[in-house]
Amino acid sequence: MSVELRQLRYFVAVAEESHFGRAAARLHMTQPPLSQTIQSLEGTLGTPLFVRTKRRVALTPAGAALLPEAQRILQQASALPDLARRAASGESGLLSLSFVSTADYSVLPPLLREFRERHPQVRIELREATTDVQLDDLMQNRIDAGLLIPPLHDKARAELDYITVLSEPLILAAPRGLKALRGKSLVPLSAVADMPLIIFPRRISPAFHDAIVGCFRDAGLTPHIGQEAIQMQTIVGLVSAGMGIALVPQSVSNLKRPGVEYKPLAGKPVLIETGLAWRRDNMSAVLHTFLELLRKKR
Repeated sequence: MSVELRQLRYFVAVAEESHFGRAAARLHMTQPPLSQTIQSLEGTLGTPLFVRTKRRVALTPAGAALLPEAQRILQQASALPDLARRAASGESGLLSLSFVSTADYSVLPPLLREFRERHPQVRIELREATTDVQLDDLMQNRIDAGLLIPPLHDKARAELDYITVLSEPLILAAPRGLKALRGKSLVPLSAVADMPLIIFPRRISPAFHDAIVGCFRDAGLTPHIGQEAIQMQTIVGLVSAGMGIALVPQSVSNLKRPGVEYKPLAGKPVLIETGLAWRRDNMSAVLHTFLELLRKKR
């Protein structure tokens, strides 16, 4: 037989009142069924909980050990309705969110800050991951949502929803002090085309890679790819070390590294999009609360 919450509630009342009559009055019941319930609880536990006299009752060592645990269980049980209500409304629960490294310098920090302020009971599980990894995690239902760089492949489009969060131009990240950059507010790619290019591998982010290579192609140039890296901080770090130049989303200029200079590019801006993807069949109330905030900010 298992212990019932009702039995624990009756036990706590008798223990706190040290009297069956007063406990019965507190519980709005008569004394005989209260006594029977306590006896049933003692039978279930296999030990007496009270030492009974004509004038009062006292806890046995077993009863004294049980009292704080019973009080804790009853307190937790009383909180369950509110816990369920908050979970159903998206006010509490878990949000698992992945993000590309570029989002860490743009939309992610202010978005998380506002969401945490509005929903402090939600636990947020963050993971930095490239777009290809995020799409696989979404398809396998391992995360709730991902901040990634589109496009989505055909299978993903069939199962995922997507909204644009940010669109920003590519800019130049170059070693500080280059003679080709002196006095220029807008830099033509031709001024730095002879330098090695540090770039995302195409297999990791085809759209991002192709947009960068397309900038050179549109300028009638062929890039000389010197290094590939999948983390934006690594790319900027290699630029800082004088290993070459990089084309990065404008928000990456928030990543300050010694020896790196950011400059806008001459000509028509090439825009890089960041968006949020999630499973169309994900019914998480927390996710939909997050989406509601995101849509209001667009």
